[in-house]
Amino acid sequence: MRRTIRAVTAAGLLVASTLIATAGPAHADVTICDQYGSTTIQGRYVVQNNRWGTSAQQCIRATSSGFQITTQQGSAPTNGAPVSYPSVFLGCHYTNCSPGSTLPMQVSRIRNATSSISYRYAGGTYDAAYDIWLDPTPKTNGVNQMEIMIWFHRQGPIQPIGSVVGNTTIGGRGWQVWRGSNGSNNVISYVAPSAINSWSFNVLDFINDVRARGAITNSWYLTSIQAGFEPWNGGVGLAVDNFSASVSG
Repeated sequence: MRRTIRAVTAAGLLVASTLIATAGPAHADVTICDQYGSTTIQGRYVVQNNRWGTSAQQCIRATSSGFQITTQQGSAPTNGAPVSYPSVFLGCHYTNCSPGSTLPMQVSRIRNATSSISYRYAGGTYDAAYDIWLDPTPKTNGVNQMEIMIWFHRQGPIQPIGSVVGNTTIGGRGWQVWRGSNGSNNVISYVAPSAINSWSFNVLDFINDVRARGAITNSWYLTSIQAGFEPWNGGVGLAVDNFSASVSG
């Protein structure tokens, strides 16, 4: 998620209209408090604050391999949308593209798409979400039509968009599958039965499952992959300790 306003109920909300991104210096240990402020790490990934759902202060500290939430003063009802989606990503998000990225790339051209993630959990109500974004066109701005969400962990009375449509096994792990729409884009979510702290996996496994469900075709484009948190309240101390991703055609 990401500057698309979304809800965890069936009612969709409107998309945020403009991106206000502040480019930070291209090194780690940068504190970002601007609403949509961002910086780059490793000369390869973008870390963004993305506080789209509240006017309350939120700050994150970019590290050499991820980020940590250092301040989060917002709060939202758990039957609605979260307050933000701080994340680290590869690809393009509302015209903010990671340096040297090969994305967008047509699904039919992707030969390898791997990623590794390590989360650190803390108190609060939140989900740890890994987002995979796809669109029929190679767009680099605005909301994409298909969002794949992988819920590595959730804490508190929250749930993905839509309703449960079954269970599946991907990457040797079991997942509960949810499907729905937030009014701006379609969402298929894969929810882990218990917290996953770290994992290295094939991003294509999830893309292929979504394609098998008829939600996309090989002519669609992968535009970005992101890892972060959606807090409803609390969340100070939540961190992506390590993030890496690679997509080649």
